[in-house]
Amino acid sequence: MRSVRARAALGATVVVAPALAGAGLAVLLVLRANLTDQAGLQAEVAAREVAGQLALGVPDDELRTGDEEEHPVQVTDEDGRVVAVSKDLEAISGTGSDRVTPVARSSAGPGRHGGEDGDDDDDERGPGGAGPPRGEVSTGDPDFTNGAATVDGDSAAYRFASVEATDPAGVTLTVHAGAPLAAEQRAVGSVRGAMLAGLPVVLLVVAGVTWLVTRRALRPVEGIRREMAAITASEDLSRRVPEPGSHDEIARLARTTNETLTALEASVERQRRFVADASHELRSPIASLRTQLEVGAAHPQLLDVPGAVADTVRLQALAADLLLLARLDAGERPGGAVLDLGALVREEVAQRTGDRIPVTVSVPGGGGGFEVAGSRAQLARVIGNLLDNAERHARAAVTVAVRAEGGGVAVEVADDGDGVPAAERERIFERFVRLDDARSRDEGGAGLGLAIARDVAVRHGGRLTVADAGERGARFALWLPDAR
Repeated sequence: MRSVRARAALGATVVVAPALAGAGLAVLLVLRANLTDQAGLQAEVAAREVAGQLALGVPDDELRTGDEEEHPVQVTDEDGRVVAVSKDLEAISGTGSDRVTPVARSSAGPGRHGGEDGDDDDDERGPGGAGPPRGEVSTGDPDFTNGAATVDGDSAAYRFASVEATDPAGVTLTVHAGAPLAAEQRAVGSVRGAMLAGLPVVLLVVAGVTWLVTRRALRPVEGIRREMAAITASEDLSRRVPEPGSHDEIARLARTTNETLTALEASVERQRRFVADASHELRSPIASLRTQLEVGAAHPQLLDVPGAVADTVRLQALAADLLLLARLDAGERPGGAVLDLGALVREEVAQRTGDRIPVTVSVPGGGGGFEVAGSRAQLARVIGNLLDNAERHARAAVTVAVRAEGGGVAVEVADDGDGVPAAERERIFERFVRLDDARSRDEGGAGLGLAIARDVAVRHGGRLTVADAGERGARFALWLPDAR
């Protein structure tokens, strides 16, 4: 049962089995009802035939009851006494009286409406009387019952119809005539046997067809599984699983799997580039620092302490950037604290006392009313990175402006440097990308500041873009949704 095919076949069989059983039961009930109605109709015809004879005044011992085995007949008066039965009737049940020995009409008495007393009200009997009018047969629906009868030693089940008739003397009699239910029982038994014999075959066919259809439908899944196993074994993320030409769920699964492989390949490739670039960036300051320390150990008078400190500071900043990127790649979520972005900008600018170009700050209303939600440390890092980038490229002016915009807060950092070419405005946000001609420790940095700034902005639900700042320079625009 670990196979999907087996579970599907079993499930289909479990669902179909009660459905077929219910349908078969309904067919049997309908068949039995129809056959019983037919037997009742035959019994009614036989009963009306005998009742018609009684209404015409045929004596009880001269009644023609037809085939006794097919239609056993019992006639009772209003007091329930048997006055006539069909020939060879030995036992009967289901008619209200189990007697089969008739009582002569003379000894039975005139009945409630017979004799001389009945002559006065014969004509009044009818719809309001106890039976049909004199010399007539009841026209209403007869009463039907199921019972049994023994005729000439043979017992069988019968459907009995009871019909009333009033003879010319005004005596109301009830004729009970039966029709055999043997045909109904044989037909129902045959159909039931056929259903019981055919049900396992049908269930086996359903299970087999379900197994084959499921196997065919899941064949592409097996191909996907084998290819995924091969990709896992080979560690070649450039391979893709086969996509079936259909437009069903399995085809969508294959496409989604390939999209996941593409994203995974890109992520692994980005990680490899990150490790390679980080190794390259770390190698230079470490090598420089080691060289200075080795020279200082051999010739203390030649030790460049300021250079060693600068290399150490650069190494420390690079390590901090790499750790932050690692945390961001690991899915670290920003905090949910509410902070004023205008006040944060003012604080960051106020701490930059050593910048070569003073920063001009424009925050309406003294810096209040610009609340955003997020990590204070990470957003301060974004603003610091944008200011560092502007200081590195500006000629004489760096400006920062804060304003409300589109349901959020916008921070623009502009400089009057050479600007960013339009073709490079997305590339500069990639990691370890620098547009500077030189890659020394004094120019360009490590190429991580803008990448970190955009990653943090995106994880806070915002965006970071770059555009021209007018006639010359660049303008970096940070937008974050407000905290409301």
